[in-house]
Amino acid sequence: MQSAAIAPVRQTPNIADRGVLAQLTCLLRALGGSQYRLRLGILAVALGSVVCVVAYGQIRLNEWNGTLTDTLEQRAFGNLGSVIVTFFVIVSGLLLLVVTQTWLQETIKIRLREWLTHDLLDTWLAPKRPYLLAHAGEVGVHPDQYIQADARHLAELSAALAFGLLQSSLLLISFSGVLWILSDQVAFRLDGGGSFTIPGYMVWCALLYAFTGSWLTWLVGRPLIRINAERYAREADLRFAVVRIHESAEAIAFHAGETDERQTMNGAITTVVTLGRQLANGVARLTWITSGYGWLAIVVPVVVALPGYMYGDLSLGGLAMVVGAFNQVQQALRWFVDNFSSIADWRATLLRVVTFRAGLLSLNTPTSNAGRIAVDYHPRGKLAFENLSIVLPDGAAGLEEPRVEIHRGERVFIAGCPEPGKNELLRAMAGLWPSGTGTVLQPPPQDVMYMPPRPYLPAATLRAAITYPADAGRFDEAAVCSALKRVELDRLIARLGARERWDKVLSTDEQHRLALARLLLHAPTWVFFEDTASCMNEEHCRLIRSIFGSELAAASVIGIGTSPALDGFYTRTLHFRRLQSTAHPVRPHLRPVPRYPAAETGRHAV
Repeated sequence: MQSAAIAPVRQTPNIADRGVLAQLTCLLRALGGSQYRLRLGILAVALGSVVCVVAYGQIRLNEWNGTLTDTLEQRAFGNLGSVIVTFFVIVSGLLLLVVTQTWLQETIKIRLREWLTHDLLDTWLAPKRPYLLAHAGEVGVHPDQYIQADARHLAELSAALAFGLLQSSLLLISFSGVLWILSDQVAFRLDGGGSFTIPGYMVWCALLYAFTGSWLTWLVGRPLIRINAERYAREADLRFAVVRIHESAEAIAFHAGETDERQTMNGAITTVVTLGRQLANGVARLTWITSGYGWLAIVVPVVVALPGYMYGDLSLGGLAMVVGAFNQVQQALRWFVDNFSSIADWRATLLRVVTFRAGLLSLNTPTSNAGRIAVDYHPRGKLAFENLSIVLPDGAAGLEEPRVEIHRGERVFIAGCPEPGKNELLRAMAGLWPSGTGTVLQPPPQDVMYMPPRPYLPAATLRAAITYPADAGRFDEAAVCSALKRVELDRLIARLGARERWDKVLSTDEQHRLALARLLLHAPTWVFFEDTASCMNEEHCRLIRSIFGSELAAASVIGIGTSPALDGFYTRTLHFRRLQSTAHPVRPHLRPVPRYPAAETGRHAV
C-alpha cells in the first residue's frame, strides 16, 4: 500500500503544548487504573519511610560532628571513646538504611518500567492500531524506540528524580530548622560596641545562594531539553536504518549496493553527531555553573557564619554544626542545579512517551462518518458491498455494480484492480482503509482468514508459526503434522520446536505452503487472497485446487488481483474500475475505525 498518500492521524489536541504537570497526570491516571498500582504504592511508601529515617540519621550525624569538634577543642579525651562508639552506632544504622533505600529504589525502577512497557504494549496492540499507527505521521515512527528505550529511560529517571527530590525536601525541612536555631548564635558587632542577630540568618543565606545557582543553571541549561528530545528521535532513525540494511542484506548484496547504502547512512550519522556536539557544548556550559557552585559551597558557609564564631556565642563545634547544616540545606536546595541535565532528559523523554501514547489513543477517537466507508457485519454472515467507492492516492475506484452480495460457498475473483487500488480494496473489506464512501457488510470475523502475497511468520517456534494467531497448544501434534504433510512440508516436522526467523529460513514457496497449512488447521469459512498471480507457481496452484476441492470445499474464496492465476477455480468475476470524476483527487485520511466486539480477535491474516 502506498502509505505516502496517507495523511497523519489526528492526535490529542496540543499534547506537546500542555504543561509537564498535565502530561505527567496522564500517565499517573493510567497507573492508577492498572493492576500495578498497589505493588508500586507499597514500594513507594516503604521507600518514603526509609528516606525519612535517613534524614533523621543525618541530623544526628551532624550533631555528632559538633560534639566531636567540641571534645577535641576542649581536649576532653576521656569522652572520646563514647563519642566514637556513638559514631559507629549512627553510621551502622545509616548504612543499613542506605542499602535498603538503594534496593527499594532500584526495585521501583524495574516495576515502574514493567508497568509502563505493558501499558504502551496494551495501548499499541489494540485491534488495528499497529496498522493505523504505521500511517500516523511522526508519532508512528519507531514504536520500538518508545516501548523499549524510552519506557526504560523514563521509568529509571522518574524513580531517581522523584525520590531524590523527596530526600532533598526532607533534608531541607529538617536542617532548615536546625540552621534557624543555630542562626541565633551568629552575632554582628556594631561600631559602638553593641551586637545584633538576624533571625534565620544562615537560612536566608543558604536560600539566596541556592536560588542564584538554580537560576543560572536554568538560564544556561534550558536548551538541553530540546536537544535531548531531538537526539532521541534521530538516534531512532539511525538504528532503524541499520536494521533495514540488515533485513535487506541479501537484496543489497545481489545489487552490490553496499556503497550506496554507506552513503545513505552518512546523513543519519551526521545528524546524530551534530546533535551530540550541540549536547556536549551545552553540558560543558552547564558545568561552569554546577562545578563552580559546588566548589564555592566549601567556603561560603564558613564566611557567612564566621561573625558568630568571632563575636557571638558560637563555639568551634557550633561552627562545624552550622557549616554542616548549611551544606545540607544548600545541597537540598541545589538538587535542581545538580539534576538539571537529568531533568531536561526526563522532560524530553516524558514528552515523547506521552505524545506516543496520546497518539495511539486518538486512533480510536469517534469522528463523523462523513467521507468514510461504513463497515458492519452482515446479518446472515455474507459479504456485501453497497455503492462502494474507495479514495486512492490519485483518484477513486469502485465496483461496477452498485450493490453486490456474495453468498457462502462462492468463489469470486475481483478483476481489473488498478495497481494502487487492489491493496486498498482488501483493506477496506477488513475495515483498515476508511477513506471513501459506501458500505461493506462483512461475515463474522472469526470465520475469516486473509492470504496476503507475503505470509506473516512470527519470530517463534515453527509450531507457533503454523498455528498463528491461535496458541501453539490449541492443535494437537497429529493435526499439525498432518497439515505439514498435506502441503508437502513433512521435512519440517522434526523442527516444530525450533525457534528461527522462518521468514528468512524458508523460501518464498515454502512460506506460502506453510500459510496453506495454517489454513488447513483453522479451516475458515471465508478466505481472501490478495494478488495471487504474483506469488503462485504451477505446483502451488495445483495444491490450492486440491485443498479447496477437498478439505476446504465449502469455504468461500475471494481473490483480488490483476488477473486470475487459477483458471476455472473461481465461479464468478466482479470488476473494480477507476471512477471518472472531474474533481481533484481527495487526499485520503486515516480516521478511527469502528470498534469491534471481542470476536474481532478471530479475524487474522495468514
